Formats: sequence, structure tokens, C-alpha cells
Amino acid sequence: MPPRSQGNLVSLERVSKSYGIRPLLDDVSLGVGAGERIGVVGRNGDGKTTLLRVLCGAEEPDQGRVARNRGLRLGNLSQGDDLEPGVTVRHAVLGDRADHEWAADATTRETVEVLLAGVELDRTVDGLSGGERRRCSLAALLLDDHDLVVLDEPTNHLDVEAVAWLARHLVRRTSALVVVTHDRWFLDAVCERTWEVHDGDVDVYDGGYAAFVLAKAERQRQAAASEARRQNLVRKELAWLRRGAPARTSKPKFRIDAANTLIEDVPPPRDRLELQAFATQRLGKDVIDVEDVDLVRGDRTLLQHATWRLGPGDRVGLVGVNGAGKTSVLRLLSGELAPAAGRVRTGRTVALEHLTQAVTEVDPEERVLPSVEKIKRVTKVAGGEVTATSMLERFGFIGDRLTARVGDLSGGERRRFQLLRLLLSEPNVLLLDEPTNDLDIETLNVLEDFLDGWPGTLVVVSHDRYFLERVCDSVWALLDDGQVSMLPRGVDEYLERREAALAASAPEAGAAAPSEAVPTAQEQREARKTVARIDKQLARLAEREAALHADLAEHATDYEKLAELDAELRAVVAEKDALEEEWLEAASVLE
Repeated sequence: MPPRSQGNLVSLERVSKSYGIRPLLDDVSLGVGAGERIGVVGRNGDGKTTLLRVLCGAEEPDQGRVARNRGLRLGNLSQGDDLEPGVTVRHAVLGDRADHEWAADATTRETVEVLLAGVELDRTVDGLSGGERRRCSLAALLLDDHDLVVLDEPTNHLDVEAVAWLARHLVRRTSALVVVTHDRWFLDAVCERTWEVHDGDVDVYDGGYAAFVLAKAERQRQAAASEARRQNLVRKELAWLRRGAPARTSKPKFRIDAANTLIEDVPPPRDRLELQAFATQRLGKDVIDVEDVDLVRGDRTLLQHATWRLGPGDRVGLVGVNGAGKTSVLRLLSGELAPAAGRVRTGRTVALEHLTQAVTEVDPEERVLPSVEKIKRVTKVAGGEVTATSMLERFGFIGDRLTARVGDLSGGERRRFQLLRLLLSEPNVLLLDEPTNDLDIETLNVLEDFLDGWPGTLVVVSHDRYFLERVCDSVWALLDDGQVSMLPRGVDEYLERREAALAASAPEAGAAAPSEAVPTAQEQREARKTVARIDKQLARLAEREAALHADLAEHATDYEKLAELDAELRAVVAEKDALEEEWLEAASVLE
């Protein structure tokens, strides 16, 4: 589809870009219009990030032209960060804004509270973890004004709750958006158009992920595509979208009759009763029982007198805010952590595998295929047997990647390789901790397809809401009450309960609220006068503070003068702090 020449903020005209001999973009023409929200999908390594970099101007095309509106305000979140060393989180995110200024703005305050939860504003960015640095970069970008926002994997390091907030925030913004993400729920919630990057080309689809799946299946049907297996996966995915979670089917972005025609002969993604029967044969009745357990990590009690029973064929998603203890609970189930009280009973026939967030080290000199065949040449699934070579091909290891050195694999390939080795060992209990990290949507489809025929007990911790709803039959949560709670309505119920808990714990809520008198009209008039007066005073103090800093620099060698100026500066800063407190008190009357 050619770009819309009028109204575009950025236009790519016959752009080509290669690395070595591999073309990632080949004669691509695209446009981003004002206010458009576009999701970018495709396999890892097919050029999604390269497309964003060319779009932003971080890289120049080998051929073709990139045209941007004059004066375009463009914000870009890359997979790295450019935080200035030595600065505080406050400065990196909020710049020189005074506390009374940013705290009075509801959007700014909410952004800081959600994205910087647990991060002290006065810490320096040098000591932050990778996830915290990324959240700082995202917060700083969202608090600026842009005509176009370009985001590369913005949901990484965010929990389910923060992802839902980010989706709502981006939909409210008036700026255009181009986002690369493998989070399919996020794509559906935010995007109105989808770009699929593949084989040097970019295909354009209207709508989010659900509409993209339908349109892709329809295009393949009309073209009589020869890639039968890939087409079946797309149709199976579409069947899930139409028959799956109520939240997905309540707002389809495509014609219902067309979708029903496409999937009328497609069975449900998995036969739950058959899989549970198979799982019971392999596992018996007892799998893992957590009985009256206390789980303590450091000075935090994560579980208290908690009881949780996992049976054969249970497919469970576990959610909670970052730091709630989800990874610790998986380690408790695997036997890596011992409870402080109570016990964890594991069935005698359990063969458990645990996919952690860390990538397991394998001899970098080993080759992919021989390394896998050492584990098992043929593995059993519900539908029969699968060879190691076939499994490798299903997970994207084809051609020269079958004989590649393990040490030469990319981050995403290493994650796929780790997952594949784990599945080939034929476990009957799987614990998956953030399994979607570094996996593209096509690989996620393959993993979901494999799990559809995998008979066993599954526990998944993931911020990827779509994946949770797709592979799990029930959702449980850690709600900071020491228990593992079942949520009959899944992630929607979790978000509602979290919102209610936050509202109940908000300052001046609960018992204090009814006793508060509603400000009178006279009080509000006085408050407005106070705010206006303090604004003028703060402006004068800011000017005086700037002048004092200039004087300090000018008299850097006059120690007596420096002492005098420093004393005056301290007095100005103290007066400014006192006025800001008075401003916040007056502003609270006007809220």
C-alpha cells in the first residue's frame, strides 16, 4: 500500500536498507499520518528495529528517501537508553520542574507513580537495574510533548497492571504512535493499523492484532498459499480469538460472518478433557500441594499460612505486581526454595522443568542440532511423536541455523533454544517464568501450538496478558495478603481488585474522607488568590536563584564573597521550599 502523501508526519519513499548481503528493507514506501497508532510485527531479525531507526533518522537508508515534517517533534524509545550518567532519577525524568509543578499535574503524577513505583526519585541513575533505567526512559518520553512517538518494546519490564495503564495512556494521547511489541493484547488495545515486516517488505493491515490475523488468513486463502503449516497456525490463532476470552470477542474489529466462514471447520485450540485424562495417566492424582506455607524472603513475608493445590492437567497463570513474589513462588514449587513453615508435597511421578528468566549456559562451541539430539532424538506429545529436527524447525532453526554454534545465537534464538531443550526432556510439570521474553509473535504462536497438545500441569508467570489467556485455563494472583487467590474472571478481575486496593489505600481515603468538609466558595476564592500570589513569588525567587548561581561562578576565587552569596542562596532555597509547601496546601483546596 503506498503512503498517504498528504498529512503524513513521516514518509518513506522506496527505501532500501541492508546489513551485509541481507536486505532488511527492499523498496519500501510507507507513511505515518497525524494521530495514527501503528503496531509493527514480524520475526526477530526481520528488520522491525531497523525500520524504526530509519523512520526516526537514527540510520540513513541505503537507497530511497525519508521525508519528515519541518519542526516535527519526535520522541523515540529504543531498546537501549541514553540516560545521562550521574544525574538523579528526578532530573532524568522531570528535568528542572519543581515538585509543586509536576505534582499538581494529574497526568504527570500518575505517570511517575505507575512507571517509577519503587524507584526513589533522589537515587542516581547509575545504580538502577536495566528494567528501572528503561522505565525512567519511558516515563521521561511520555512526559514530553511530541507529534510522533516511536517505541521499541515498551512493555518490557512492566507488569500486567502497568501494561494496561500504558495502553490507556497512549490511547488518550493525540500524538501519532509507531510501536514494535510482541504483546498482542497491547497491539489490540492500542493500535489502529498493523505493519508486518518480512522478507524485506512491509505489509499494511487495518486494525490491531485480531484484525491482522483475520486479514492475513484471508490473504493466504485467496492466494492459495503453499505454506500449509503456517496457514493452519494463523487459522488456529484466529479460532482462539473468536472462541477465546470474552474480552477479546466482545470488540472484534472485523466482519463476524467472514471470521465464522474461515474457522467453521477449525476445532478449538485444545481438547481440555482429553489433555487432562492424558495428564492423569502420566501424573496420577497428586502433583504439587502447598500446605499451610509461610514463604519469607529477606524482611518480607510473601506467603502466610497459604494452601494451594495443583492437580494433573491444571493450566495456571500467576499474576501480581513486580516484587509480589511470583518468581519466588515458582522456586518454591520447584523445590529451589524451602518454606519457613508448612510443607510442599510433590507427587512421586512428577518430572518437573523450570524455565527461569536467566538463559541457561550451554557450551558455546556446541552445534545446535547435536546439542539437542543429545537430550532426545524423539519426544512424545499428545498427538504422537516429534523428532528433534522437526522441533527445531518448528521453533525457527532451519538451514544453517541447525549447524550454528550455540555461542553465535542471538538473544532471541538463545531463549528459543533454552525453551526447546526444556520441552524435549518430556516434563509433565512445567513452570514458566516470563517465557515470552525475547520471543517474536511467530515463535509465540508455535509455542502456544505446542502447548495445545502438551499433556501436563502448567504454571505460567508472565506480563503478556494475551499469552496467559491463550495457554491457561485459570488465573491466580498474589495480592499482598499472604495468599494465592483464584480469580474467576481472570486478568480483568485482577486489575479491578488492584484498582480498588489502590483507591482504598490512597491518602485521605477511607475513614478520613467522610469527616472532611467540602471547601466553601469563599475558601476556594482565597485558595486561588494564594496560588496566584505564590506563583509570582516563586517566579521572582527563581530569577534570584539563577542570578546567585551566576554570581557564584563569577566570584569563584573570592572566598569571602562566595560565603556571602552561598548564605543568600541557602536563604532563597529555604524560602522557595516553604512557598512550595504552602502552594501545594492551597492547591489541594481547588482539586
